[in-house]
Amino acid sequence: MPTLSILIPAYNEGRTIHHILNKVKAVELIGGYTKEVIIVNDCSKDNTEEAIQSYIQQNPELTINYFKHEVNKGKGAAIHTAIAKATGDVCIVQDADLEYDPEEFNILLKPIIDGFADVVFGSRFMGGNPHRVLFFWHTIGNKFLTFLSNMMTNLNLTDMETCYKMFKTELIQSISLNEKRFGFEPEVTAKIAKVPKVRIYEVGISYYGRTYEEGKKIGWKDGFRAIYCILKYRFIR
Repeated sequence: MPTLSILIPAYNEGRTIHHILNKVKAVELIGGYTKEVIIVNDCSKDNTEEAIQSYIQQNPELTINYFKHEVNKGKGAAIHTAIAKATGDVCIVQDADLEYDPEEFNILLKPIIDGFADVVFGSRFMGGNPHRVLFFWHTIGNKFLTFLSNMMTNLNLTDMETCYKMFKTELIQSISLNEKRFGFEPEVTAKIAKVPKVRIYEVGISYYGRTYEEGKKIGWKDGFRAIYCILKYRFIR
């Protein structure tokens, strides 16, 4: 049977990671797909490891492969580790927080199953799905970064910075990725866009954003890094 590898980078998510794992466990995938969960703990300072190990023991029916970094390397580095460990036919990045809903895996999976797509982006800015109303300047920043990325890649995405990116595993494992922190999104977009004859699709998804008090980690410095990455990976081979 085909398998979806669900890649979860985790940093200080001990309080909430069981919620997202419950959602992953509950979703019924289309096309006969089974689930492989790969969690990479990026040297959390809280009880993330204990929470994950406890969940694995209590839910043996869900395939969970757990890895950890001995030093904090960043979200991008955790995703790199998860990609390297993936054995499924298709993989998707899933944040350990509650901003994205695993029930929508199937929305992204359908264009791949139907034979149209190699890569599917889940857009927070298209379609009629619910999204939490939060920060004006974050929205402007996201749209600017997407616009700049589109200029450099000649794509017409609406949400380059989305967490929900689904790839055929063989494709994403063939790409060398360097960005260790939040530069992962523009780097992977730029490099995917350079793959000959790659078929990229975009679908609307929901978004349940967090405030900084609720644990949101990305800030304005990451926005400047994203601009640097967009320009850098446009011009290097």
